Amino acid sequence: MTTLLDTPQTKPVYLPTQRVVLVTGANKGIGREIAHGIGRSGARVLLGARNVQRGECAAAAMREEGIYANFIHVDVEEAQTLAEAARMIEEDFGRLDVLVNNAGIADQADGPPSRAALHAVRRVFETNFFGALSTTQSMLPLLRKSRAARIVNVSSGLGSLTRHSNPEWEFAEFKRLGYCASKAALNMLTVQLAYELKDSGVKVNSVDPGFTATDLNGHRGHQTIPQGAATAIRMALLEEDGPSGGFYSATQAEPW
Repeated sequence: MTTLLDTPQTKPVYLPTQRVVLVTGANKGIGREIAHGIGRSGARVLLGARNVQRGECAAAAMREEGIYANFIHVDVEEAQTLAEAARMIEEDFGRLDVLVNNAGIADQADGPPSRAALHAVRRVFETNFFGALSTTQSMLPLLRKSRAARIVNVSSGLGSLTRHSNPEWEFAEFKRLGYCASKAALNMLTVQLAYELKDSGVKVNSVDPGFTATDLNGHRGHQTIPQGAATAIRMALLEEDGPSGGFYSATQAEPW
């Protein structure tokens, strides 16, 4: 049976003291940079992605830098891939130390409440919220086996109800019901899961990458991808005395 440790692309040797980290949507953009940054800390990073070719290429590029990286097939909308990924992680490592729920999409047919296409709203929720929830539930037994696990949900300032209710906010005119509501729902997952796991040692936080130039926004963002990934990397490597149940950007705690 093929596992992550005996696949042909594996070059570095895994050490039991290393963090084992799964990042979803890690074949490009912010997700890839999150995996890269965590990998540079010495962790063993598993690049979860739907696209096998892109995922394997991304992992291979990281290994060329000496990072302990492997591609793992994860489609957050397909329970079978999540179950298989959990099985492989269990078999090879026995635990998972960090889960970064980064996979996310937008849809051109999304829009303000009066005009948003229902199929688009459903499609965005399926990945951005239900996908993150399903991934978390699949990986939670492995996270509970870690001495100090971390769950990082990559949200958005667009998921803040407080921000949206302020007409002076710089992004107040950006009303895409499916995308914004899915990120608000992801924030609710963070709050409730952090409460549920408060006595377990598992810390759960949401992060706002900021307006980062990626495929998702047609590269219109004013931040670089490394800037957009920085907060997620920081929360993934959070110290024991760090917070849980919060929403953070690079500069501050964000309002819900």
